[in-house]
Amino acid sequence: MALKNDRFIRALLKQPVDCTPVWMMRQAGRYLPEYRETRAKAGDFLSLCKNTDLATEVTLQPLRRYDFDAAILFSDILTIPDVMGLGLYFSEGEGPKFKKVVRCEKDVADLHAIKTETDLDYVVNAVRSIHSALGGSVPLIGFSGSPWTLATYMVEGQSTKDFRHVKTMAYNTPEIMHALLDKLATAVTEYLNAQIVAGAEVVQIFDTWGGVLSTAAYQEFSLNYMKKIVQGLTRERDGQKIPVILFTKNGGLWLENIADSGADALGLDWTIDIGIARERVGGKVALQGNMDPAMLFANAKRIQSEVKSILGSFGDHPGHVFNLGHGITPNVSPDAVKTFVDSVHELSRR
Repeated sequence: MALKNDRFIRALLKQPVDCTPVWMMRQAGRYLPEYRETRAKAGDFLSLCKNTDLATEVTLQPLRRYDFDAAILFSDILTIPDVMGLGLYFSEGEGPKFKKVVRCEKDVADLHAIKTETDLDYVVNAVRSIHSALGGSVPLIGFSGSPWTLATYMVEGQSTKDFRHVKTMAYNTPEIMHALLDKLATAVTEYLNAQIVAGAEVVQIFDTWGGVLSTAAYQEFSLNYMKKIVQGLTRERDGQKIPVILFTKNGGLWLENIADSGADALGLDWTIDIGIARERVGGKVALQGNMDPAMLFANAKRIQSEVKSILGSFGDHPGHVFNLGHGITPNVSPDAVKTFVDSVHELSRR
């Protein structure tokens, strides 16, 4: 199916575009009243992810309101640890938690090997359903968490501020950590390839917690495994290239290394100037980002000036996808998002 709007894909492949494409991490989310209504109907977040019709509905909701250049699968990064036998659940106001944690060699050995088509059929079904519903209007992004990010939740058992257990495992018993990361890299590769077969035209790896590591530990425990995944991904389907985006939050220190990963594009958070980032990677990869999500609490004029500033910093070069530097937060006004999206298109056309 030929895409009616392919500027997102073209930008990721550093090809000319008529204006800078834009999408937003967590674009299907709690800032939209229609999302909150659908989530209430589902009962809870996981039930929403697992209901094909409702997951399709919330993926499409932001595209009905805004001129986004891509849709992103509605799911969660912790689907893989859940089916590996850890029992994912969400406590209201506390984020994700697991019934079981991974702390020793036996825990790693006991993790279930997964087959995406059967164990995570609800994700694959959602990709197929969303792809069909989009009808080629814009590309669909599939995604996964990085092995290191998944491991942090699996070892800690929940969100953490100090990463005590996962870093203790990495530094004291690296062989156990590598065994865990290796299993996860294999699972993530299969998971993303299944999404590509089902209809995802782009895939993104979210390395949310790579930036908490030291430089040496980042290479060893995070980047090496993302490289392994990139090497194992299906990069073409029906004659179309499938671009891969890597996003390490707080990864600005290591852009040159990440650019050598084999990915087509790097996601940037808001802590680095995008023009400096572009100079550092030397046109090797496209860049995605990178407005501070909190800028959406500013007035329309300030949002427009920030968009203009980021576009100006990147300059008149191919390979820019506009995005926030992390996911949109729930209390943002839907009107601010319209200002943001329209400003990207209008200002970049000029």
